[in-house]
Order: sequence, then C-alpha cells, then structure tokens
Amino acid sequence: MLTALLFDLDGTLTDTDSLHLQAFRQLLRDPDGRELSQAQFEAQVSGRANGELFAELFPGASTEQCARLADRKEALFREMSPALQPMPGLLRLLKHAQAHAIGMCVVTNAPRLNAEHMLAAMGLAQRFEHVVVADELARPKPDPLPYLTGLQRLGAAAGQALAFEDSLPGVAAATAAGIFTVGVATTQTPERLRAAGAQLVIADFNDTQLWALLEQRQRA
Repeated sequence: MLTALLFDLDGTLTDTDSLHLQAFRQLLRDPDGRELSQAQFEAQVSGRANGELFAELFPGASTEQCARLADRKEALFREMSPALQPMPGLLRLLKHAQAHAIGMCVVTNAPRLNAEHMLAAMGLAQRFEHVVVADELARPKPDPLPYLTGLQRLGAAAGQALAFEDSLPGVAAATAAGIFTVGVATTQTPERLRAAGAQLVIADFNDTQLWALLEQRQRA
C-alpha cells in the first residue's frame, strides 16, 4: 500500500543546481576571488545543509559570520530565480497522488525562505501538505531525522512511502529512514545515486519504471 510521497526540493522538484552554483561563485568571488568548479559543487556542496557547509567553506569565520554569508548566498539565489519550471512529469505525478489520496510532503535542507520561494516560483505552494525544513530540526540530512519527521507529519509508515532525492546526503537520509528511495539523476550520476542507496534511478517523473513502481505499490 502506498500512502505517502516525500520529495526533496532543489534538483528534485526543479533543476536549480546551476543557479546555486552561480550564486556560490558570486559569493566566493566577492571576498577573496575563489572559484568553485562544477565538479567541486557536485562533490562537496550539493544537498548539504548550510551550517556545516559554510563553516567548511569559511573556516576562519565565526558562526554569525557564516550565517550572514549563507543568507547572502541564498538571497542571490532567490534573485536569480523569479520563476522556476517543475521537473518533467512532476505535475502528472502530483495530480495522480492527489486523485488517489496519497499524502505529499517536501523534505529539504534548504532554508524555509528558499523553500517557500521555490514552491511559489513553480506555482506549487498549495500542493504539499507539509514542508519539512532541516534547519528547523536538530539534525539535517544525511541524518534520517528530516524524513522521519515527514513520515510522522503525514501519519505514514516508512514501508508505505516513496522518497525522491537527487543528492547523495538526501539519498542517505531517506534510505536510513527505511523509505524506498528513488534517485533523480539531475545532479549526480545514476551510479553514484545507486551506491548511496537509491533503489531506483530515474531521469524525470515521466520514467516508465517509476509508473510501474507506483502501480505495484498501490496494489500491494
């Protein structure tokens, strides 16, 4: 039985990584001329929570300075993304879930301002019952707590849910929560997603393997 769908946001509901990379490059270039490559972004930045990430990027900065830098980077990102396109097939999946009374929740390491901005920029602000923001919990992804919180808020068991993730920390978090995890190959290769624990990897939400899985789970 399938009662819940839990979605990461960046790179899963919409492909935003190129915009985040631009924002990081501008932020890093302003103070000290550093550059961030695509490979570095994918390996070291994508999917991580800001607290740990900015402490690593700016080891000499205080907690307060890191928070201000993170706020600046996220403001740059929001300026760059007044409108965003949902991933192919996403609207079809959301409509299917709604028609079958399947609960839906966003589980993200992004700050709440970003989450609300992105959902509004896609026209999806009212489509999800809950938005779980890892910054508001004791531990972000890759800890399973954000996904366990999402399950709790939807009143669903892990065995009745599917999770959708594009990042390695996100896949690790969802699988550690006991949820069948579908990797979305926007920011990582299918091989990396499978190695992190994804049980199915898709290019987008139109993938026929996904729809076969949905049919199978709904029959169970």
